[in-house]
Amino acid sequence: MAFPESAELEKLIRPVTDSHRLDIEAVKTVKAGKKSQVIVAVAGDDAPTLDQLEEVSNELSELFDAAEERGDVNFGAGYTLEVTTPGVDLPLTQLRHWRRNRGHLVTVSEKTYRIGALNEAEDTVALIAPAEKKSGEPAVELAPISSVSPAVVEIEFNTPPEKEMELADKDYQDVEALAGGASE
Repeated sequence: MAFPESAELEKLIRPVTDSHRLDIEAVKTVKAGKKSQVIVAVAGDDAPTLDQLEEVSNELSELFDAAEERGDVNFGAGYTLEVTTPGVDLPLTQLRHWRRNRGHLVTVSEKTYRIGALNEAEDTVALIAPAEKKSGEPAVELAPISSVSPAVVEIEFNTPPEKEMELADKDYQDVEALAGGASE
């Protein structure tokens, strides 16, 4: 059997990640001489702890060893397994990515917003635009996820403005009323 492709490994590991209520964000394989490397990035609505990542890593290692013993996969002379989270540079492309990053800053079409509530039924996100002036109020814009993806979370070092966070924490219906109820 040939060296496994990422898609093949994703099918193999899905039962393990599903049992831990984690989504597979990426599977990357690197064939490097005698040793290979398998990198699995997982995320969940609750960020996985180091203990959870270790548990998933141990289960995947056992799964890969058993699959290799059966002849289902072949990693060559050996492999290194890395189970990690995707990090802040993961492009927000799926509804779950936007939901998990609520309250964070994101740049969309060269404009920075704070991610607010989602209307999951309509795949729409509330984007909180910063106030134009110090004494001004932040504005709410509604946008379909498809029109603002992919976007990347911006790293923020300062404490977020209180008014922006208040809007980001509101229910979608409340911010929809503030935006006039119209999606962009």
